[in-house]
Amino acid sequence: MTTGIDPRAIIDPSARIGANVEIGPWSIIGADVEIGDDCVIASHVVIRGPTVMGRGNRIYQFSTIGEDTPALAYGGEATKLVIGDDNVFREGVTIHRGMVQDQGQTVIGNRCLLMAYVHVGHDCVLGDDVIMANNSAVSGHCRVGDFANFGGYAGVPQYRNVGAYSHIAGMSLVLKDVPAYMTVMGNPASAIGLNVEGMRRRGYSKDLIAVLKRAHRTVYREGLTVKEACEALREPAGAHPEVALFLASIEDSRWGIVRPRRQADRSD
Repeated sequence: MTTGIDPRAIIDPSARIGANVEIGPWSIIGADVEIGDDCVIASHVVIRGPTVMGRGNRIYQFSTIGEDTPALAYGGEATKLVIGDDNVFREGVTIHRGMVQDQGQTVIGNRCLLMAYVHVGHDCVLGDDVIMANNSAVSGHCRVGDFANFGGYAGVPQYRNVGAYSHIAGMSLVLKDVPAYMTVMGNPASAIGLNVEGMRRRGYSKDLIAVLKRAHRTVYREGLTVKEACEALREPAGAHPEVALFLASIEDSRWGIVRPRRQADRSD
């Protein structure tokens, strides 16, 4: 059962539309698109498949969801976009499907807010509760952790990792991987400290914040190499899952982690 579909919308016969879905005029729902229950799709939206979308999503006008990537290596393969539940995609958002050269799919988690003109490139994986402000963008193959927050016009090139609970300040260009819980700023982006305000908003205790501050000092202020700092964090990581997340985000880096402007990026 579907409701609220404007007769001027163009919907491919193969599309699967859930219950209580609204689709505005002049929107196009392509072949191999699955839209879950309770989604609201405004006018002038294009959704191309294969795309699977969960329930409760809201897509504003002039967004293009599930389009082919413009990457030159893409040869028209039937790659995929997977979207979770309760996301909001504001005006003009663009999200591309994956490529067979990587995982073959782009993934958006749950409860994300992508503000106007945000772009998510092919084969990206966004976790849950990610917020991307106007005109921010992540290029292909990027990984973004839960609760990461992007200021307006922030940009991330291909293959970078942005850790969970991190904050990318507006107009920053992120050339290195961002560990979990970090705040970065600038062009190129440099580390300016922990995202303490984000921790407070999510109810972290003073004791837990102090533990993460000690872990941060180990990596950024004790003159250790990344390898040495990671070894020093193994004991606290065993006692605190948050430190374990911080440690894992550093060890998973392939581009080196973002550093304060005054530090060289020592990787061994």
